[in-house]
Amino acid sequence: MDFLELAKNRYSERFFDSRPVEQEKLDKILEAGRVVPTACNYQPQKFYLIRSREGLEKLKTVTHFHYNVPLMILVCYDAGEVWTNPGDRYYRNYNSGEQDASIAATTMMYEAEEIGVHTIWIRGFDSKTVVDTFELPENMIPVMMLGLGYPNEKAQPNAWHYKRRPIEDYVFEL
Repeated sequence: MDFLELAKNRYSERFFDSRPVEQEKLDKILEAGRVVPTACNYQPQKFYLIRSREGLEKLKTVTHFHYNVPLMILVCYDAGEVWTNPGDRYYRNYNSGEQDASIAATTMMYEAEEIGVHTIWIRGFDSKTVVDTFELPENMIPVMMLGLGYPNEKAQPNAWHYKRRPIEDYVFEL
C-alpha cells in the first residue's frame, strides 16, 4: 500500500479482541522504532512492553484509556541520553527526548498498520504515576503509550476520523 493511503486509512482502534500480537510482528514493529532518526543520533527512545496479566492490570490503575489491549508499549526516553539546545532563547533548556520518542512511536504505529496490527496512541496518564507504578528508573520519561492488537467485531473508525481541515490551514509561505 502507498504510504499516504496507509496514513489516511489508519485510525485509532478502540475495540480490541484478546488475540495476542505474534512475536514476529512485534519484532518488526519494535525494529521500526529502533531505526528512526533521532537528534544527533543519540537514540534516547526506550520501549517497555506491557502484556502480562499482571502488567495489564497495573496499566488499568494508571489510565482508563486502556481499551483492553492485549499489548501496550510504553514509549519513554532516557533523560540522560538526549540532545539539548541550551542556546535556544525561546524554548529554554530544550531537549530532543519527546521529539525522538514521538518519531519512534509514530513509525511503530505505521509499521503496525502496514502488517495488519491496529493501534491507539494514548497520552491520558500522569507520568509520575506511571514511573512509580511500573518502577521505572528516575531518568526514564514516559511520552506516550501505544496500544496494539487486532480489532473485534465492533471495530470501526470514529466519525471524526475522515474529517480534515484544508491544506491551506496548515501551509504558509515565509
